[in-house]
Amino acid sequence: MEKECNDKNCPVHGTISTRGSEIAGKVVSDKARKTVVVEREYTLFNYKYERSLRKRSRIHAHNPECINARHGDIVRIAETRKISRTKSFAVTGIVKRNDK
Repeated sequence: MEKECNDKNCPVHGTISTRGSEIAGKVVSDKARKTVVVEREYTLFNYKYERSLRKRSRIHAHNPECINARHGDIVRIAETRKISRTKSFAVTGIVKRNDK
């Protein structure tokens, strides 16, 4: 990481630990403070009609100041304990930065 942070919910510098699933997705919103909305796309096979469905889900994740993910970035998020009512994931790293 480029800089240190004093965030206790940071998975790199803080005391919160990661567990469970690790997901990569695109940041579609960074308007809330210390929170990003990550959208991931996945396919689901429908056996009755023998077709694949393309679905997507939006996950709220904690965005520490040391990582500072922005709109359009491809990020890696990991599952943590509940941080707030809607957040149970934290951003662990940026796979690809948005050029804009």
